Amino acid sequence: MSDAWRESIEAAWDAVVTTARRTAAEGLVVGTSGNVSARVGDTILVTPSGVPYDRLRPEDLTAVDPEGKQTHGELTPTSELPLHLTVYRNTDAAAVVHTHAVHATAVSTLVTEVPSLHYASAMLGGPVRVAAYARYGTEELAENMLLALRDRSGCLLGNHGTVTYGATLDEAYDRTAQLEWLCRLWLTASSVPGRTPALLTPGQLAEVGEALKGYGQRPR
Repeated sequence: MSDAWRESIEAAWDAVVTTARRTAAEGLVVGTSGNVSARVGDTILVTPSGVPYDRLRPEDLTAVDPEGKQTHGELTPTSELPLHLTVYRNTDAAAVVHTHAVHATAVSTLVTEVPSLHYASAMLGGPVRVAAYARYGTEELAENMLLALRDRSGCLLGNHGTVTYGATLDEAYDRTAQLEWLCRLWLTASSVPGRTPALLTPGQLAEVGEALKGYGQRPR
């Protein structure tokens, strides 16, 4: 391993740990629930199974190849490794964040698709689907998730939590936070007695999707 490659792997691991700690600090996970990964070439760095994020050290670096074979570290990779590998095999993701966010998990028990109250749904590719329940850590769950992720960058896992991905860990995390906010918004609006929240139409969401292509800062 060259010095440059080693440095890139170490930097990616630091980002994985930082993001994992952020999910705990911002209430998206409790204890050792949830997991985070990032891809550098054919190396996928993942949080290990059952280790509190605040105890992770640089020497705890844990990584696998695209087939799931461990290539770095002594700690056992997350039990949700099938979820992460499935995302990497089927998308252009460079990072994946899985949480047990409270509002999102609650919504996953109520609907098959997050109602489109707000145009932020378009930031995830459209109305967010709920993957059918399957036990954690199984290939069945990974397959259900893949169906829900079709043309989307995030989904809910039925009676379980969230999965989002992005080109960077920051992007994947921001999508998780946005998804949790959308679910909290719907739960809040739908709790008003005698009122039904107004939803955006597919056309309105498509219009936002087009507008988002030019959103943000542009090089001068």
